[in-house]
Amino acid sequence: ALNSGIRRYHVAPVLCQRAKVAMSHFEPNEYINYEKLEKNINIVRKRLDRPLTLSEKIVYGHLDDPQKQEIERGKTYLRLRPDRVAMQDATAQMAMLQFISSGLPKVAVPSTIHCDHLIEAQSGGEKDLRRAKDINQEVYNFLATAGAKYGVGFWKPGSGIIHQIILENYSYPGVMLIGTDSHTPNGGGLGGICIGVGGADAVDVMAGIPWELKCPKVIGVKLTGKLSGWSSPKDVILKVAGILTVKGGTGAIIEYHGPGVDSISCTGMATICNMGAEIGATTSVFPYNARMKKYLGKTGRADIAALADEFQQHLVPDSGCQYDQVIEINLSELKPHINGPFTPDLAHPVSDIGAVAEKEGWPVDIRVGLIGSCTNSSYEDMGRSAAVAKQALAHGLKCKSKFTITPGSEQIRATIERDGYAQILREVGGLVLANACGPCIGQWDRKDIKKGEKNTIVTSYNRNFTGRNDANPETHAFVTSPEIVTALSIAGTLKFNPETDYLTGADGKKFKLEAPDADELPKLEFDPGQDTYQYPPKDGSGQHVDVSPTSQRLQLLEPFDKWDGKDLEDMLILIKVKGKCTTDHISAAGPWLKFRGHLDNISNNLLIGAINIENGKANSVRNALTQEFGPVPDTARYYKKMGVKWAVIGDENYGEGSSREHAALEPRHLGGRVIITKSFARIHETNLKKQGLLPLTFADPADYNKIHPVDKLSIVGLADFAPGKPLKCIIKHPNGSQETIMLNHTFNESQIEWFQAGSALNRMKELQQKSS
Repeated sequence: ALNSGIRRYHVAPVLCQRAKVAMSHFEPNEYINYEKLEKNINIVRKRLDRPLTLSEKIVYGHLDDPQKQEIERGKTYLRLRPDRVAMQDATAQMAMLQFISSGLPKVAVPSTIHCDHLIEAQSGGEKDLRRAKDINQEVYNFLATAGAKYGVGFWKPGSGIIHQIILENYSYPGVMLIGTDSHTPNGGGLGGICIGVGGADAVDVMAGIPWELKCPKVIGVKLTGKLSGWSSPKDVILKVAGILTVKGGTGAIIEYHGPGVDSISCTGMATICNMGAEIGATTSVFPYNARMKKYLGKTGRADIAALADEFQQHLVPDSGCQYDQVIEINLSELKPHINGPFTPDLAHPVSDIGAVAEKEGWPVDIRVGLIGSCTNSSYEDMGRSAAVAKQALAHGLKCKSKFTITPGSEQIRATIERDGYAQILREVGGLVLANACGPCIGQWDRKDIKKGEKNTIVTSYNRNFTGRNDANPETHAFVTSPEIVTALSIAGTLKFNPETDYLTGADGKKFKLEAPDADELPKLEFDPGQDTYQYPPKDGSGQHVDVSPTSQRLQLLEPFDKWDGKDLEDMLILIKVKGKCTTDHISAAGPWLKFRGHLDNISNNLLIGAINIENGKANSVRNALTQEFGPVPDTARYYKKMGVKWAVIGDENYGEGSSREHAALEPRHLGGRVIITKSFARIHETNLKKQGLLPLTFADPADYNKIHPVDKLSIVGLADFAPGKPLKCIIKHPNGSQETIMLNHTFNESQIEWFQAGSALNRMKELQQKSS
């Protein structure tokens, strides 16, 4: 029996018999529904009368109304019925607070919460975990009790990183999963369409409401040849990031295909899909193959693999399908890459990075090497790193740089301990951290440098924005594969190329590291380690969820005000942002993560990392009412107190990076109404709409230069706000002169209703009241 949020078609009894395979071990009564997928695909293929890409099959296979849904890639909005929802603890707080305020008794689709973001790396796994459980007890208790009350599975702190847990337990070929984290596409390594969203989107799906997504374009990446030597799956996405840049995938699904696919392990495919978030892609996906079947079998899901085999034609692209763009990569010619600093699309072959760093004045000495993260913490990753470390140890060497290891899950930690990998990595100088995000998201109590000290780190992570890992804007972070991180940490310098250069052993003899080789999966079964899962009770209605009114960590939400029906006149400009502005700039993580469940407290980090074009400084803006410069959040609060609406002006790809909806909730909470940019990243644009803000783009990008921080702005014509119809913006300069520019938007009719109601949540409540 499936929940009310998913509709079932009546199918022949023999099919029902065949298809009774559970979606996961943890939900024995929730079944994979390939018949519905098949039926929807057939309806859509007949309507469109053309071969379909794999992305289209899975996306259109989850349409709410496949008969009538308008389908045009890059244009229409699709109404979809995802199979499940996953939330990490930093975003789950706000998602569950919004779900509580919706008034619904229980989630409509299988959903899970994963505690991975709130554990700070300090002295090592066990100590750090104990400390996190103590510091975050109030938040963990809230998430555990809210999960129990509303039917959500709860993975306790120490269980591992959300995306590794999903790959091990929940992703499967053909699934549509949405997760409140931008690296949710990791599940594409198992042939699923897994999409990162904000909490308000997750609430829609948990409420059983069709979820809206702009019909994605499809970029095909054709892989030929075969990976070998030092080249790894990470190099595929580092190369693609260099080609497409941080916004080249926006509005598109990246679909890998071609004969080279079979040379990549299932967890390697997950690595490639995971970091597709860095090019702005909606998600990434690989076709179902023998490598996925092998992984499903090893993770106790041979029944899912057998079912996928029967429906295989729906889990691979049709021959002759058309892509909107095609990139071809010959894996046999692919060299190891390292990307950075400060942006994940600045790609260099490892062989060149030493010379480039010296030319650019980047520090070549590596202070810390860090392996792990949701991108690269599989058994194979740890094995390849250990294979490099073992060679150094055999010659009496240890890491010259500090070295840390983050296992992706409790299952990975327990298995690499049993199989000796963890011990080898410790012996070479490594510190094994907790099964959590840790330094990758800024949860790192770094002590080896002072803030402001110029230094270099190399990681197997996914992002390297300014200050992301350690809050030091002078840290030059480079991302590469775990085995290259390990080799560079042993050498201690960016000038070392393991393919050609020699190291000197303790005996004074020179030696060369051989390319690492390791098993993709353990020879024995995985060791599951400690049991860290809490099942939701059958009936959670009696469960109490506690949010103290005096808490500094949690705060129940008040509904945002409705639109008053008038144009937005004489808005002040809070800040005109210069250059890159990610969600890390808009709502920093690190020490601020502790306030993710308290909207008013976390709003004190609003845009503190963004650079003000007026003075070139971060967190320093002119208060237009007092003419004094001060912090961005304080200025926004002052405007709100004075009843003055305000706007933000941004540059290209505004809001790239994490899916955190706090970057949309905070400006709304502090009185913001409009964000005007040259372009938006997909998730952030949707999050802004969900909270009742107006994300608008310059019809002519050059008009960015017409607006000055001291101007006032009016958005006129809101009474006739309609899909596809540009809005007029009147700029009032301090000298009394005015000019008019046009602004575009991507709102559809239901999204305009969110704006008018004050937020998507307000609109949901209005519809509930009408229907009751």
